[in-house]
Amino acid sequence: MSRLDIVVFGATGFTGKKAVEELVRVAKKYTGLTWGVAGRSQSKLETLMADIGKLTGVNLSSTKIIVADVSDEESIKHMCEQARVVANCCGPYKLYGEPVVKAAVATKTHVVDVSGEPFFIESMQLKYDQAAREAGVYIVSACGFDSIPNDMGLVYMQQNFEGTLNSVESYLNTQVAPEYKSEAAKNGAIHYGTWESLVNGICSRNKLPALRKQLYPDRLPSFKPKLHPRGIVHKHDGAYCLPFPGSDASVVYRTQRHGYEVDHKRPVQFKPYVKLPSLFATILTSLVATVLLVMAKFSLTRMLLLKYPRLFSAGTVSREGPTDSVMNNTSFMFELYGEGWEKGADVDATKPTKKAVVRVKGVNPGYGATVTALIFSAITCLKEHAKMPGNGGVLTTGIAFAKTDLIKNLNENNLTFEYVQN
Repeated sequence: MSRLDIVVFGATGFTGKKAVEELVRVAKKYTGLTWGVAGRSQSKLETLMADIGKLTGVNLSSTKIIVADVSDEESIKHMCEQARVVANCCGPYKLYGEPVVKAAVATKTHVVDVSGEPFFIESMQLKYDQAAREAGVYIVSACGFDSIPNDMGLVYMQQNFEGTLNSVESYLNTQVAPEYKSEAAKNGAIHYGTWESLVNGICSRNKLPALRKQLYPDRLPSFKPKLHPRGIVHKHDGAYCLPFPGSDASVVYRTQRHGYEVDHKRPVQFKPYVKLPSLFATILTSLVATVLLVMAKFSLTRMLLLKYPRLFSAGTVSREGPTDSVMNNTSFMFELYGEGWEKGADVDATKPTKKAVVRVKGVNPGYGATVTALIFSAITCLKEHAKMPGNGGVLTTGIAFAKTDLIKNLNENNLTFEYVQN
């Protein structure tokens, strides 16, 4: 049985539907690209394909449909046997991700996903990295808004810096077009699935130190000057800022550590932040974050978070998710500010004076740019396998795709990376 190039798993979910829409668009550019969809319900998958066919004007009646359920190990294995790459959109990954990784390694199938859950990502590396290498397959998580812009953005800066890069501070700014703000307030700006993954990720935070000790028994040496974290609330370019709570810091650390241990490169220190539009928004966001951190630790209060997402997210999360008009009119920009030394400078005896900025921009961060990055990550595994490191493994995007054309492809598909020398 010949394999399909790509199978989107969890295709009927909120993100999965967007991934299928993007795959329909992108497939037109790749003659002969074969793909299919997978999920628990045959009827829902059939309805999905009919709806997307109407939306895109493409006849999808012959698209392969695969019924697969994470509670049925054999069905997941059967799905993986029919794909060269599985684009896994079925989260929360803490609950549903491992069966796909396990089956993919067993069937020699690559996997890309959009997980932003550090415990899941790092536990998969600990448990399956060696097996994935032996099987010759790549398992690459965080191929979406978490954490392509920061991880690949930092790699992009390293590739263009022409010197020694010491540190990077990243600032994320998102904006909903003014005429759609009331609609966003009414319907929410974040889908429940994203909230569920966030809550599950937070409740695993206390397990991370022990896991990381197993992953990395030896600490990295200290490099100077040290990049210290800024205050929990600080101002940058006139905007109030908070630490960015996603998986980016974890993913970037793994990329930089790999570069140090394998390629003997000086690791770049990294701190991510997010800009808020006002002091009120900053205070409100801080309160929501504090409530999340406390309530996600305990099963009873965690249940409340999941049962009443709009209440505990200050109205930003809904089970229906944001409307298409809100998503398509939400823009974002990551600005990565790098500092280091000119080529040939004595890094031990002089202070870093060279600066650069990478800007990563796009629209619809959670569900548009995310699925664009996911689909092109899958295509990169298909088309540029020879440019990826080693024979496989559980890797970050920055490790897996550093030498590929992923950034070039994203630049051509509305997720742009720009290097600016200061």
